[in-house]
Amino acid sequence: MICGLEEVAFRYPGRSANALTDVDLAVAEGTHVALVGPNGAGKSTILRLLTGVLTPDVGKATVLGHAAADWKRRDLARHVAVVSQGGEAEVPITVRELVGMGRHPYLGAWSPLTREDHATVDACIDSVDLTELSACDIRELSGGELQRARLARALAQEPRILLLDEPTAHLDLGHEAGFMELVSQYTVQQGVTVVAVTHHLNVSARFADRMVLLASGSVLREGPPGEVLTPELLEAAFHWPVEVVDLGVLGRHAIAGTRVSGDGPS
Repeated sequence: MICGLEEVAFRYPGRSANALTDVDLAVAEGTHVALVGPNGAGKSTILRLLTGVLTPDVGKATVLGHAAADWKRRDLARHVAVVSQGGEAEVPITVRELVGMGRHPYLGAWSPLTREDHATVDACIDSVDLTELSACDIRELSGGELQRARLARALAQEPRILLLDEPTAHLDLGHEAGFMELVSQYTVQQGVTVVAVTHHLNVSARFADRMVLLASGSVLREGPPGEVLTPELLEAAFHWPVEVVDLGVLGRHAIAGTRVSGDGPS
């Protein structure tokens, strides 16, 4: 296990219910694990525990054999990178400067990038097909281009673990698939472990090795996509009927079912 949770419970201050209750999660090195489920299921809380931003009330959150909260931030950033859905779009910096931030965990205070750092930045920008835009202000980028730049910044950290927190939430279908294809290509080539929070079951089914279905802070099922994406489990999680169609090499596709008027969930 490269990272995970062991019988974790966590409650945010002032809340009457746990965000997570008795959650176990073992992520094997080199795998792609998707955390799926409805809003408030605890998906993003798991990522915050794995980055040490939050500490479990009960149990352990570990990264590379150590409690996530015990890592020094700079040291953890040499092993774990995060891509989220926003953050710096209004900051007047170039794509190259944004990606260069990924090298900061390896630099001393106020130290400039070395020749080797610049080479790494160039390679990461090229890997996401942004070389022609490297001198552009990030405020000029499209949503898809900006997310690729954020991915390049994460890759510049040369992480062993890549955490994705709804990174395609505001992307259209083509950009979403392209982004996840880039992640998949990189992780296969470099052996990087991915833990991805997403609402998009179709994308998860196509790219993830394993899925963890959460609801109300607990794990309903964990396993290969075909074992998790069943109508019964999805209806239990989302409280809405779902039809699951097997699309073969494209994975399994979840489609919301229909009900006659007045027969919706109460």
